[in-house]
Amino acid sequence: MKRLLLVITRGVCTAAVLLSSPAAHAQGPGDLTITPTRLVFEGRTRAAQLSVINRGAKKATYRIAFHQMRMSEDGQMEEITTAGAGEKFAEELLRFSPREVTLEPELAQTVRLLVRKPAGLPPGEYRSHLLLYAVPNEEEATPGTVTLRDKEIGIRLTPIYRISIPVIVREGELPATAALEDLAMQPGQKGVAPSLSFRLRRGGERSLYGDVTVTYVAADGRSTRVVGEIKGLAVYTPNEGRRVQMPLYPPPGLELKGGNLKVRFAEPQEARDALQAEASVPLP
Repeated sequence: MKRLLLVITRGVCTAAVLLSSPAAHAQGPGDLTITPTRLVFEGRTRAAQLSVINRGAKKATYRIAFHQMRMSEDGQMEEITTAGAGEKFAEELLRFSPREVTLEPELAQTVRLLVRKPAGLPPGEYRSHLLLYAVPNEEEATPGTVTLRDKEIGIRLTPIYRISIPVIVREGELPATAALEDLAMQPGQKGVAPSLSFRLRRGGERSLYGDVTVTYVAADGRSTRVVGEIKGLAVYTPNEGRRVQMPLYPPPGLELKGGNLKVRFAEPQEARDALQAEASVPLP
């Protein structure tokens, strides 16, 4: 996601380019690292913390705030301000500190979060995204001298790096189901890897989050090789599914012909009521 903010002063336009990193990525642009990449409050869990690490070569300041996001059918995230049908925001249930951190290179800061559920909170899954964005230093934020001709506008670009992670609060017992459907194999071409498309279908009252593994099984059933993997694939409520196109990387000498591809989705074993789903697609 990229956005451009323009501020015009005496014919000089200072532009801040907002560069966002997907929520599932721990390593964001601008040498900012966050661990863990998601937080879930459920059961008796009331507190959690994450580490913010400056991997860059210069001191950096990051501001922290909640924002709301919606996932599309193909997994793209967009910012929203109003909850739609089936969406519940977690921001009002959470407190965090600090709200700004300044870090020297290779140093880390702990951000602590606390959930406070009011009495009578309706059962369901509540989700907001914790956003961290870099604050430009004085040198980056101040326009330099620009020589302009009549009617010209100069533009100076200042990147503002952002990364966000989902923070989920669950209330009550929230059953869920997972299934893999619409599997289709696309053969590779010159310079293009083969790929597999599928839809991860979600049912129930909570989001899905897990890993997808694709294994090639030879026609005789004796030989198996992992040829594709996705870590941390999510389907957020209220979405009923997510369509995925994933490249496959068979090892040298292995041709994806005959036999079948076995696809498996599995949530982390430590997750409560961890789900699994399997499906296969035959190969010509």
